[in-house]
Amino acid sequence: MTAEAYPLRTAIQHEQRDGIGIYCWAADNPPWHARYRLEWNFRAQQSRPDTAGADVPDSPSQQMAAIGIVQHGDPILREVAAPFDLPAEADEARRVVSQLVSAMERAARIHHFAKGMGVAAPQLGIRRAATTVRTPDGRRIALLNPIVIEESDATDEQYEGCWSFFDVRGKVSRPVTIHVEHQDVDGSRHITRFDRGDARLVAHEIDHLNGILYSDRLPSPDALIPVSEYRGTGLARRRRADP
Repeated sequence: MTAEAYPLRTAIQHEQRDGIGIYCWAADNPPWHARYRLEWNFRAQQSRPDTAGADVPDSPSQQMAAIGIVQHGDPILREVAAPFDLPAEADEARRVVSQLVSAMERAARIHHFAKGMGVAAPQLGIRRAATTVRTPDGRRIALLNPIVIEESDATDEQYEGCWSFFDVRGKVSRPVTIHVEHQDVDGSRHITRFDRGDARLVAHEIDHLNGILYSDRLPSPDALIPVSEYRGTGLARRRRADP
């Protein structure tokens, strides 16, 4: 549990009994107090039949829901995440970070994140102050009990998306630089500076830990655009007409 995911040293045994699949696994000479977590990776359904029998592609949000991401409207996305008592809850913090990393791996298999990616514990239904981001250059950053303590006056405006409502995008203004106080599992505190794209990724995820969605930072709900329009190259921006 204190390490990242690795293949099991001993194989999982599988057999069928009366039409039921049974899986068995045993560890050889495990150390005292060892704990193991086996994680199932289900292949996400990429399409579903409509009433006429034709294949209809799942939406981006449906694909995220299929890999375990809590979707917009769930009350947990509006709650303030509980901080860890470190180092007393070090094992729990490691467990949550491991789940966040696994979620990012699942998401990376169904979507390409050229501008980086991130996920916060509440998006997995976990009410704890932990988040992980992966920067565009591939660095992975885990933050426990993060708090933005300083931000630059300079801002920029860029499109953002959220796994919890991934069918739309919105242009959000954020500080170019932020300073974040956070903790290690041993309880030590650090202050880290993030700039530009990294600052945006981290700020977005810290918002999640405070019950804030990026759509809250838009001037109006009409500022959201469908992901199909966001992906369109050279298309003029259109406003959605609500009934």
